[in-house]
Amino acid sequence: MTKSAQKLTSFIGGIVLAMSSMTATAATIIPDAPKINAEGYILLDYDTGKVISEGNADVQLEPASLTKMMTSYIIGKEIEAGNIKKTDQVPISENAWAKNFPDSSKMFIEVGTEVPVDLLNQGIIVASGNDACVAMAEYIAGSESAFADLMNAHAQQLNMLGSNFQNSHGLSGNEHYTTPRDMATLAAALIRDVPEEYALYKQKSFTYNNIKQYNRNSLLWDKSMNVDGLKTGHHSKAGYNLVTSATKGNMRLISVVMGAKSEQARKIESKKLLNYGFRFFESYTAFKAGETFATNRVWMGDQEQVDLGIITDANITIPRGQRKNIEANFVLDRQLEAPLSKGEVVGTVTLELDGETVAEYPLVTLQEINEGGIFSQAIDYIKLQFQ
Repeated sequence: MTKSAQKLTSFIGGIVLAMSSMTATAATIIPDAPKINAEGYILLDYDTGKVISEGNADVQLEPASLTKMMTSYIIGKEIEAGNIKKTDQVPISENAWAKNFPDSSKMFIEVGTEVPVDLLNQGIIVASGNDACVAMAEYIAGSESAFADLMNAHAQQLNMLGSNFQNSHGLSGNEHYTTPRDMATLAAALIRDVPEEYALYKQKSFTYNNIKQYNRNSLLWDKSMNVDGLKTGHHSKAGYNLVTSATKGNMRLISVVMGAKSEQARKIESKKLLNYGFRFFESYTAFKAGETFATNRVWMGDQEQVDLGIITDANITIPRGQRKNIEANFVLDRQLEAPLSKGEVVGTVTLELDGETVAEYPLVTLQEINEGGIFSQAIDYIKLQFQ
């Protein structure tokens, strides 16, 4: 036998496994995603990476102040690595002087002063200060151009292949662009990689130099949603942009709307996406890591059976009301013969809904199986000849 295949149908409400397949009818009607009035957009589940809705998600657009998300990400990584501290005093050069940004958002820092990293960081995230961005770019990389190189290096590492950054703040550049999909990737990285940095994005106001400024993400005040980030962006070429993250129960969604026609429009379109995702979809753990998915015969071993499972939680995004229709299948890539080490990959688990693959995971052994004695191996050898 060169290949062994077995099929499981899983009714995962109580996780009942049966060695047969069944067809179940859909219980919930899922409407089409809402039409979004923007140049490009995307909605995805943070935990699973599942894209729930998208339109022109890979079109290259000017990010405007969404750029500051990458500046913030780098600051968070630098603090985490110990290269800079929140208490470090940053000298403010003429390049970072607030007077260089008369018609755009700023923190109102003054040349010749020193400002701690912690305040500059808030100035970037909450007040969207272009001046604070330049100050931190110079402090981290020596110059804004060198910092732009660092931004692009991080973009490559995060697989943001549709992006290119020329500055730390997002004012127009000839080759300064990103995509809605890349912005969603960056938002997920902020949440995942630098949680202390991300915690600042829900801050509603910031005061510096006796000037109080409010976070431009008006969804932070929306009591109908639990929004805790992220960032707005706007200038004449870019239109109105908004990256948002919100939670409901155990589900976190990320939405990106770029190139909307107005400040109100970007808010409305973002809410349409988030409400659609929370209303009609759910995050669901079909199987836990280390949980026995199936048992299978082992030949030539000191035990006849081995438990099989997966090494990571099977987190999936599915339409609401469809849990009972998830079909779980596994295929072995070979006949199982001892010795087998614990965690050895022996096949693939596939989760399907209505005939479409939802997720795939490596199928692994959950115990170590040693070789059996000479007599038991001989018996198994004889049995195999008649398989």
